[in-house]
Amino acid sequence: MTGGPSTVAEVPGADVTHVRADNPSLLTLSGTNTWIVGRDPAWVVDPGPALEPHLDAIVAACAARGGAGGIAVTHAHADHVEAVEPLRARLGDVALGYGPLEAVPVPGHADDHVCLVWGDVCCTGDAVLGEGSVFVAGDMAGYLDGLRALRSRADPPLRLLLPGHGPVVPDARAKLDEYLAHRLDRESRLVDALGRGLRSEDELLDDVWDDAPPLLRFASHLTLRAHLRKLAADGRLPPGVVAPPVAGELPTV
Repeated sequence: MTGGPSTVAEVPGADVTHVRADNPSLLTLSGTNTWIVGRDPAWVVDPGPALEPHLDAIVAACAARGGAGGIAVTHAHADHVEAVEPLRARLGDVALGYGPLEAVPVPGHADDHVCLVWGDVCCTGDAVLGEGSVFVAGDMAGYLDGLRALRSRADPPLRLLLPGHGPVVPDARAKLDEYLAHRLDRESRLVDALGRGLRSEDELLDDVWDDAPPLLRFASHLTLRAHLRKLAADGRLPPGVVAPPVAGELPTV
């Protein structure tokens, strides 16, 4: 695959290089972010799409940091992992794993999703974006618990978030607070809508996700279903309301 040149920049205040792929879209925003963490050797987080210019930029960034020790991924969606094997071929079959990074489970956007912590910096994949919100198609309770675990870290507390899409987040705590408040507000609005007798998914989407762009209604639909499953597990659904199943819902991007 080809593509335009990737954007390469050093992250202020962190020993990290940011390589953004030229794959902008409704879901990837300005493109998928790859993070080159540390040096001698560096670790590549989320290699992204298998675009030749993007691979070139990652290899060059690794060389500038004393070579690559390994590749880590936050989750297995294609826009984050497509380049794993092509990159391994270029770098000399480096290790796959977490290396110096600590994996914190934050499921929801994908069942296998983790955030990768390196000191006071966290690569958040699609659990937290640099702008806007994410769709949560799976385990909503696990997602919220994961965000709380990141927010409560104290040794050291998180300072920077390096998202899978969008700009660097310079105030980790404020962004995590924002994400938690957003999800809990949706839950509160959904409970209210159910209490007013709304039942069909279209009715609930129109009422609770009235601010969602039409092109993202499918993502809101997935998130609605995840909220309904959480309410069912919490025993908070009205009588006669059945939570939808999760099977077959998870997207691949």
